[in-house]
Amino acid sequence: MIQSRNLILGLICGLVAGAFWGGVFLAPKLLGDFTPLQMTAGRYIAYGLAAAVLLAPGWRSVMSRMDGRDWRDLILLSLLGNLIYYVGLAVAVQTAGVALASLIIGLLPVTITLVGAKPGEGTPLRTLAAPLALIVAGGVCINVAVFATPSDVPVGKLVLGVLGATLALAVWTVYAVWNARRLAATPKFSSHEWSLLTGLATGMLSLVLVVPAFMGGRAAHGASAWGWFWIVSFAVAIGASVIGNGLWNNASRLLPLSLSGQLIVFETLFALLYGFLHEGRWPHLLEGAAIVLMLAGVLWSVRLHHPSAQPHPAG
Repeated sequence: MIQSRNLILGLICGLVAGAFWGGVFLAPKLLGDFTPLQMTAGRYIAYGLAAAVLLAPGWRSVMSRMDGRDWRDLILLSLLGNLIYYVGLAVAVQTAGVALASLIIGLLPVTITLVGAKPGEGTPLRTLAAPLALIVAGGVCINVAVFATPSDVPVGKLVLGVLGATLALAVWTVYAVWNARRLAATPKFSSHEWSLLTGLATGMLSLVLVVPAFMGGRAAHGASAWGWFWIVSFAVAIGASVIGNGLWNNASRLLPLSLSGQLIVFETLFALLYGFLHEGRWPHLLEGAAIVLMLAGVLWSVRLHHPSAQPHPAG
């Protein structure tokens, strides 16, 4: 059973992480003249540098606790949850828009719960069927809205955007479940230390992208464009990766996967908020319905995980 204190702290961590993560969806719009590969390399080089600086004061202590399995898992987790995920997200946003990308990836609460929930942990899946159905209904609404609303975006680009968002959804589902299990089995690192170590591994991996991402591309942009590129890259790296990931790791330790996975809906809601503000418009009817359905589903799930709603053992 979840303690009330852990439930509240976990919810706060998940909410604030979602607020930081939501900005990730806006970054490809702000850097529309750069390729998804360039944006991925820039963000994670910045993440690696920031993580190295923040790890520096306790470098010897942290490194003395590292072993080969830690490095292997950190590299694979970084590849899935950061590099491949962000390429898929950037492709989706640039080809099909923030709304489509954020609401397909917004199905993460469903996929993480279905993949990661274990018998005896959190609330049984059969109890969560109704709130999960609301989240799925929200995803259906937005996809109907995207393909039914007249748009100057070619169908081919919309399909590419759906594929990119689906790739991001799949790899982050695997990452979230694996990372949560790994955190539970790795008490020797704090949530913040694990986030920084993930950043260090991601930064090292991103160096492989430097040549294909930037070779011959620098001449296409002026100095001011590159300055803006690195400002956005470091802002996303520090906000979404360092702070957001640290908060998410903390939420993952405080809450079972059957609930922590649901909290990713806050990323979707903040992404939509930032996207609508950037585009200067209100959500369309089906977009609004999707938001209401997804939020209602997650709030219902939170209620089902509250200690007062859990069965008490006979005594």
